[in-house]
Amino acid sequence: MKRRQKRVLQMAFLSTVALIFLPNVGLWSLYKEKYLMKTGEQGFPLGLNDGHLYTWTDGLRRRDWHDNESIRRDELRVGKGEQGKPYPLAEDECDDSAYRDNGFNIYVSDNIALERSLPDIRHPTCKQKLYLEKLPNTSIIIPFHNEGWSSLLRTIHSVTRRTPEHLIAEIILVDDFSDREVLQDLSEIITWSWFGDN
Repeated sequence: MKRRQKRVLQMAFLSTVALIFLPNVGLWSLYKEKYLMKTGEQGFPLGLNDGHLYTWTDGLRRRDWHDNESIRRDELRVGKGEQGKPYPLAEDECDDSAYRDNGFNIYVSDNIALERSLPDIRHPTCKQKLYLEKLPNTSIIIPFHNEGWSSLLRTIHSVTRRTPEHLIAEIILVDDFSDREVLQDLSEIITWSWFGDN
C-alpha cells in the first residue's frame, strides 16, 4: 500500500511541475492571456509569431528583439566553419605550429569567414522572450592579449552584426600589453577598416 501511495504522490508532483513550467499550457497560458495585451501597432516579428508589440499591465511595452530574418539567412549559409561545423583540413594543411601561439588552429581561423553563421541553440522558450521596447545603449569592452588577428576581428564582427546598432554606445578594445606587431597599431587599423571607405 505504501508503494502505491508513493507512486501517486510522485505523479501528482510531476503533474504540478509540468503545469507550472511547460510553455503554452497551464499557468503560462493563463499568464499570457491575463498580462499581455496587444497594442494594435505592428512591430517586428515576435517569438509569439503574431507581429505585434505587447504592453504588460505595468504599462511598459515589450517586443521581440531577435532578428529572425537574419537567423533564417544564417541557416542557409554553407561553407567551411559555417553553422559552427568542423573545418576539414587536408593532409598538407595539418601543422602543429598553427596551435603554438594561440592555443587554437590560427590557419583554420584565418580561413573561416569573419561573419560566419552560427546555429541557433537557444531553448524554444527563449525564442519567445520579450524585452522592453526601449532599452539603454551600452559600452562593449573586449580585453585581449596577443589575440589571433582573425579571431579578434570575428569577435568585433559578431558584436556589430548581431546587436541593433543604436544599442551600442561604443566598442572598447583593451590591449593587455600585446607584443605582436600586427596588434601594435590596432587603433589605426580599426579606424581605417570601419571608416576608411567613407
